[in-house]
Amino acid sequence: MSKPQLKKILLVDDDSATNFINEITIKKTGVDAQIVVCTSAFQALDYLGSTGQYENQERFPQPCIIFLDINMPGMNGFEFLDHYDKLPEEQKGILVVVMLTTSVNPDDRMRSENDQNIKGFISKPLTEEHLMKIINDNFEWSKK
Repeated sequence: MSKPQLKKILLVDDDSATNFINEITIKKTGVDAQIVVCTSAFQALDYLGSTGQYENQERFPQPCIIFLDINMPGMNGFEFLDHYDKLPEEQKGILVVVMLTTSVNPDDRMRSENDQNIKGFISKPLTEEHLMKIINDNFEWSKK
């Protein structure tokens, strides 16, 4: 079976330990993707709007998946999505946003289910099973 190939996966979480664990989980699955970590929603928006200053790229980074925490200081995950909606299409790319959170607030889950940008609501930590389900549900790749 071949490994799923995704251009980039963006982790947006203010907790460094969580980002570290999520990176390890992604690497353990064998998913072939560059993993980019942003520790704030502001940094993530800056990254999505960048050309050239990150990774010597000529185009916008356009990650395939964003794992987004809800509860972050300064700007929470939902506020990030409000700003994300206003980005030009060339900055968005083909994207799946998954809320990866410790929130048990039913309003957060309902809001996520009603947002067309959000394709999943997962309790931390990210697991290999969660990641593979997201990939299998949202991307085509050769499973030979």
